[in-house]
Amino acid sequence: MKLLLIEDEPNVISLIQRSLSASGHEITVAMDGQSGLEMALRHIFDIIILDLMIPVINGMEVCRRLRHAQSKTPILMLTALGTTENIVSGLDAGADDYMTKPFKLAELEARLRTLTRRGKEPDKEKNQDMLVLGDLILDKVTKTVKRNGQLIDLTATEFRLLEYLLENTNRVLNRMEILENVWDINFNLGTNVVDVYINYLRKKINKNHPVKLIHTVFGMGYVIREAYEDSK
Repeated sequence: MKLLLIEDEPNVISLIQRSLSASGHEITVAMDGQSGLEMALRHIFDIIILDLMIPVINGMEVCRRLRHAQSKTPILMLTALGTTENIVSGLDAGADDYMTKPFKLAELEARLRTLTRRGKEPDKEKNQDMLVLGDLILDKVTKTVKRNGQLIDLTATEFRLLEYLLENTNRVLNRMEILENVWDINFNLGTNVVDVYINYLRKKINKNHPVKLIHTVFGMGYVIREAYEDSK
């Protein structure tokens, strides 16, 4: 794989270079956000490993600019900040995965393999361009969501979460299933990132509609289905 590492800590750079080069990967290094952004836009990489706290342009902004430029390269974000708020912010900015420092090299390589498979997987949509539940329509081609004809603005992560829920309509999904299928990786089980995103999505999908679609099944997980009760 051709990897772009955007990182300014020499020890981390050396560690990742030695490990990934030994595994046969080609590593290009940028030590600030500006040069990393320029490299990412000018050259083709299989994956970008992006540190959050880098000089000139921080990792969050680099991620946003890459996605704004329509870059589809998977981004693995690294940071010493492992709070749910930081994880959510990174994912909202367009990151595909998130690792906190310090990390184990074996886990880093496992996550890189997962992101690579994700980028090369055949289309799983089974020719279903649209997912429909009641007056809610998710269009996989245009990446839009409408309810009762009104466009709903979703982040990329919210869209993936809603898509997974709709693909499993009426089925109760636990947090682990959601993490594995929406984010493709097992986050620290202590984080409440799933709950945070479910709440974000519920506010956008259920708000001002008598028929509620996203529900909590206490002690079990979450489900999308048509129901009049206003579940919390």
